[in-house]
Amino acid sequence: MARYDFDLFTIGGGSGGVASSRRAGSYGARVALCEDRDLGGTCVHRGCVPKKLLVYGSHFHEDFQDAAGYGWTVPEPTFDWAKLRDAKDKETARLGGVYARLLRDSGVTVVEGRGRLVDPHTVEVAGKRYTAERILVATGSRPYLPPDVTGIEHALTSDDALSFPSLPKRLAIVGGGYIGVELAGVFHGLGSKVTVILRGPSVLNGFDGDVRAVLTEEMRKKGIEVLVDTFIRDIEKRADGGVSLMTRSGETVEADAVLYATGRVPNSSGLGLEEAGVKVDARGAVMVDEWSRTSVEHIFAVGDVTDRLNLTPVAIAEGRALAETLFHDNPMKMDHTNVPSAVFSQPPVGCVGLSEFEARERHGKVDIYVASFKPMKHTLSGRNERTMMKLVVERSTQKVLGCHMVGADAPEIIQGLAVAVKCGATKAQFDATVGIHPTAAEEFVTMRDKRPDPEAALAAERGHDAGVTGAH
Repeated sequence: MARYDFDLFTIGGGSGGVASSRRAGSYGARVALCEDRDLGGTCVHRGCVPKKLLVYGSHFHEDFQDAAGYGWTVPEPTFDWAKLRDAKDKETARLGGVYARLLRDSGVTVVEGRGRLVDPHTVEVAGKRYTAERILVATGSRPYLPPDVTGIEHALTSDDALSFPSLPKRLAIVGGGYIGVELAGVFHGLGSKVTVILRGPSVLNGFDGDVRAVLTEEMRKKGIEVLVDTFIRDIEKRADGGVSLMTRSGETVEADAVLYATGRVPNSSGLGLEEAGVKVDARGAVMVDEWSRTSVEHIFAVGDVTDRLNLTPVAIAEGRALAETLFHDNPMKMDHTNVPSAVFSQPPVGCVGLSEFEARERHGKVDIYVASFKPMKHTLSGRNERTMMKLVVERSTQKVLGCHMVGADAPEIIQGLAVAVKCGATKAQFDATVGIHPTAAEEFVTMRDKRPDPEAALAAERGHDAGVTGAH
């Protein structure tokens, strides 16, 4: 008789939990997984997938306009929000079914409901208890609403915005991180008048300074209003169903809806972690070592609930590494360095490696190469949009420490460059690579002129970063 019901019990059916459970099951482990919402988690149902579908849909308004420069006459287009929203929901529901089938094919038992640790080897779900030799916590994160804003109960989160009953004519977005800038582009493209409200001077706090400045300017050029150095004091619900936002300086912003995109926090409350001896930090993140092991030897955690590097592919890689280590005699750790990332803003952003500021802090003297140009497509479309590319190079070794881009296809281009950065490529190797012409990507291997006066640039970026302390 087995001592436990399962070899592994996973709490959470998002990217990390599913990846780990499937791989463990494929190696013959007896695995169960519980989920109280939809299999696939935030990425499939409330994040990456539905967001990208909406980004595609929202970009058509510019495509119709740009077509005129290429000789096309396009009748005045109309847009049906309900049709796009329902098509998006249909696709995410299909993907949820795919996840269920993949788990089933790997021999994983799926239990519906939210799990809670009763003791270090027991999980309770919907009143029933299951024992397991090892337990994995993979419950992800949830949107954060600041409690110090009066009337915050009138604010929506990204979960709500993806399924608006009707498209708001005026939308206020508080916060300029991934979610804020992505949804600003989406709803602006679909026809809403969008106002983005920031505590700091530019969007995407934590990204390279040039990326932040360029994207902020490009958003404004498209017609998105960006309010900087602005703090919301309270939110009032109007009689007509709209909202009034009062700033600390006494100004008001009127909108039909307000979306708070001020970050996410680990979804760890109510899991019984502390009772089982699992340590969490002040934000509620489960504390783990490099092997994703918690303070309890046989309890592990991966993904956003650990608040390490909150990206879907990272959660998947952490989950797979854990399964390899525990159930395939193949010890493996997730390497969190030089992980590429993308922001599906309009225009999009792609980055890998260190920002200029980070590189100077860690490596001292660096060489900076920056290119800014109008994409070939817009020479005929007439659109006033520019692309920015940047290389950060360690001066002493000429190793490329960071690649950054704002412009069309940035995520696709940076994915390829991420291989080079991961392999430690030098600027000379970039220079020796023949570009594909005519493409935007070739600019990364043809940049030869260093940006002058790097110390002045550093001073400027220090001041820029100092001004965004505590920004969304």
